[in-house]
Amino acid sequence: MTNYYYFPEEVVEHVFHYLTCHRDRNAVSLVCKSWYSIERLSRDKVLVGNCYAVTPERVIARFPRLKSLTLKGKPDSYVFSRAPPHWGGFLRPWIETIVSTGLHLEELRLKRMLVSDKSLHLISQSFPNFKSLVLVGCQGFSTDGIAAIASNCRFLRELDLQETLADDARGQWLSCFPDDCTTLVSLNFASLRGQVNFVALVKLVARCPNLRSLRVNCLVPLPVLQRILLQAPQLVDLGVGSFATNPVSETYNKLKNALQKCTSIRSLSGFLSTVDPSCLRAIYPVCKSLTSLNLSRSPISSSKLCELIHHCRKLECLWIRDIIGDKGLGIVASTCKELQELRVFLYSTEFSGVTEEGLVAVSTGCPKLKSLSYTCRQMTNAALITVAKNCPNLVCFMLQTVNPKMPDAMTKEPLDEGFGAIVQSCKGLKRLRLSGLLTDQVFLYIGMYAEQLKTLAIHFAGDSDDGMLYVLNGCKKLKKLDIKNSPFGNVALLADVRKYETMRSLCMLSCQVTLGACKALAQEMPTLNVEITSPDGNDDKIEKMYLYRTLVGPRRDAPNFVQTL
Repeated sequence: MTNYYYFPEEVVEHVFHYLTCHRDRNAVSLVCKSWYSIERLSRDKVLVGNCYAVTPERVIARFPRLKSLTLKGKPDSYVFSRAPPHWGGFLRPWIETIVSTGLHLEELRLKRMLVSDKSLHLISQSFPNFKSLVLVGCQGFSTDGIAAIASNCRFLRELDLQETLADDARGQWLSCFPDDCTTLVSLNFASLRGQVNFVALVKLVARCPNLRSLRVNCLVPLPVLQRILLQAPQLVDLGVGSFATNPVSETYNKLKNALQKCTSIRSLSGFLSTVDPSCLRAIYPVCKSLTSLNLSRSPISSSKLCELIHHCRKLECLWIRDIIGDKGLGIVASTCKELQELRVFLYSTEFSGVTEEGLVAVSTGCPKLKSLSYTCRQMTNAALITVAKNCPNLVCFMLQTVNPKMPDAMTKEPLDEGFGAIVQSCKGLKRLRLSGLLTDQVFLYIGMYAEQLKTLAIHFAGDSDDGMLYVLNGCKKLKKLDIKNSPFGNVALLADVRKYETMRSLCMLSCQVTLGACKALAQEMPTLNVEITSPDGNDDKIEKMYLYRTLVGPRRDAPNFVQTL
């Protein structure tokens, strides 16, 4: 006889509060109708991975107690291909719907969305308990909209503007924070190019005792930074802008003394414009406690980078430009034994200072690596095989070569065997980006061994439709597939259209897909949106195709250059 155990709804709801992962919440909601109802009424944080996959009305009906919303708009591959800025991803319909339903939104996190000043004004006036605004790669607004948030959101804890393009219509936005604003925990305006009211900034920092993260833009000079640090020695995350002064000056000495008092700093970023190499010695006392260092936009020279990193022995995350060179990566390998994430960004298309030697050195010296993004001028299969052996715990591996069709630098063979070793050895690999001369063989390896793969980016790779079919048939957990300048066409696209129901999106740019195939796919799969962009009025040649799951049918705000089939 089967025993059934009954838990009161109050108990189940209490347990659900400990489930913070969106995937876990989705899973428990499928157990039974009772759990579905409890999860529905108890979830206040919602992630919408594609703003066109569902309507705001449907989200609110599903989660009537919504307080925190994360929205994603333009797909990654459209960003890389420089799609027109008005492709879509408008925030305003979402905000207007939330306001009309009377919900009390407290947190809003947006990625690659079009955000207008009117939307920001509406947010500031409609949600009295609004606490957090995070904009990543968003466009369409100015500092006038940010000023409205600062003026009216009196309980604001987080204002984070990352990689944003904001017009400086009102350069005094920092002075719009009211005098009784003391709640800020995180403030990031490193990407804003406009002028800064230094007096207002220092006063704001001084009256926010719980401020833990501060990242300023390149117009904030060292004297102001020194005053800020004296007011906020409790900072854990610091992003600096300009870093230039006379190393024997009073400003330098004051800055050094202020930094010595900031014993809580664990994350350091910035150095965005002018950097006096001699001044870097001032931050050495901070480096010994750092776990994260982001110099991806810094013009610091290779030798000074090496000196700086030599003092950072506890680093777990490092973002840096390839100007550091192979020798610099050797220092990283010998110094940063706790490193788990490394990103090496391209400094210039005319100069790439790292090769397979640096990659091998890092993989040898940093066995705890889980995420590795690497931009280089050359690569070999032997180096990739070494990485696979040294770093079997990689979850993310993204390689970019200056020449997208570059062969093995030693043998001139394709890099199939190297990437094959990566997917075979790294059992938990979830994100992969391929670069270099590659044939269908590498996709056969991916389909066979990459069982946990969720995101795959393919550029200038493959021989025929077989390569794409290997991936679609083999990678059962694949969610996002981005393909650019590859010979995949109609056969691969239409071979198993049901596969797309389990994926979030498929993006194909400059491939061999035709309009007829896209129409056939859209007709057979009404639960998918198939959006196309055709160049020069040639309806048969598809320049871009973006396919994604949807519950609401074609979007209504598509611009003229986009056709939804």
